[in-house]
Amino acid sequence: MHYPKELVTEVKKGLLIIISGPSGVGKGTIRRKVMEDTTLNLEYSVSMTTRIPRKREINGVDYFFVSPEEFARNIEAGNFLEWAEFVGNRYGTPRDYVERLRNEGKNVILEIEVEGAKQVLKQFQGDELISIFLIPPSFEELEARIRHRRSEPEEIVQQRLQKARREMGLKYQYRYIVLNDDVDRASQEIIGIIRSRLNAKVVK
Repeated sequence: MHYPKELVTEVKKGLLIIISGPSGVGKGTIRRKVMEDTTLNLEYSVSMTTRIPRKREINGVDYFFVSPEEFARNIEAGNFLEWAEFVGNRYGTPRDYVERLRNEGKNVILEIEVEGAKQVLKQFQGDELISIFLIPPSFEELEARIRHRRSEPEEIVQQRLQKARREMGLKYQYRYIVLNDDVDRASQEIIGIIRSRLNAKVVK
């Protein structure tokens, strides 16, 4: 079916929004709170992982939980915006999934580890990208959050803490640094950042 040109509305490509930071900083909690604002037209990019689901995690909602073989096939096909390996598990962002959502005008949130964010930052720049690094009130608070999970052995906890120390030094590679001292306050700060960028796009 053909439509008159005046009836065809161009769909503007959505933003790519990175929310990153060290393990235990509260990326998932903040992301879910930000997405409660339905006026921002946000869509969460579900990552793929070979990790075993934690309690209450749902396949296709929290992650796409796949076998190592399936993950490897996606690498070979070039279907990751980024991927990384940590403590024996792989995590990645499916490229085709994200681009389809953005082409529909959705503003896509990537809640990803720092190593993965570095890969995305090399590919996307300028007005189409918002990069946000979450920091904890203190490293002691971060360690307490990681230990509070009580879902991993001490060896893995120590690996996460060492990795977090390295990652904190990379925060200045991001456009925005947000302190997660309070979930509501930090979420509102991020909502303000996103809304400001969307308003700027409208003006242009």
